[in-house]
Amino acid sequence: MTRGGREKTSEEPERKCIVSGESQPKGGLVRFCVGPDNVLVPDVLGKLPGRGIYVSADRAAITKAATKGLFARAARQPVTVPPDLADLVEELLARRVVDLVSMARKASGAVMGFEKVKDWLVKGRAKVLIQSSDGSERGKEKLHPPGGPETHITVLSAQELGLAFGRERAIHAALGAGGLTTRVVEEAARLAGLRGQNGGTSAVKETKDA
Repeated sequence: MTRGGREKTSEEPERKCIVSGESQPKGGLVRFCVGPDNVLVPDVLGKLPGRGIYVSADRAAITKAATKGLFARAARQPVTVPPDLADLVEELLARRVVDLVSMARKASGAVMGFEKVKDWLVKGRAKVLIQSSDGSERGKEKLHPPGGPETHITVLSAQELGLAFGRERAIHAALGAGGLTTRVVEEAARLAGLRGQNGGTSAVKETKDA
């Protein structure tokens, strides 16, 4: 498993983390590139032009790269690193997860609310259970991930999860089978690395097989 919490598969292209020196699948890394003003830019979508610089989706690794001059060394040129880079990456990844859950909802691939989520779990429609990190533990214990801990996402706050469903807050949500679910799981695994959670978000294999 990668430091970003994802299962390592042989099919994925690999890149080397500039901090650990280890090669791992791109999905468990965060890509950065240098902009026209020599400013380092987090490229969480992996689509910006230019040579990519990769760091494990891990807060400590990104902080070390920023403070030890590793980005400039990798780019072979002076680089301006934004302050609080790890916080910026965390914010971008959280927004990405929220957006993907919202897309799944609009495609009828996600539900929220205790009763709806329970119904999906009972009927076998739920492939991944999402519960807010700040919800009541007593309430969350009443629902169980469909495939064990690997199908349980807990990296979003109630406010963030609520945003995905157009509500102020949400505690429970579920995702059905499909490509969007796999992408949610992958991005949640990277976010987990920034939020100090490296477990409970690696349901990639299960959702791809569903």
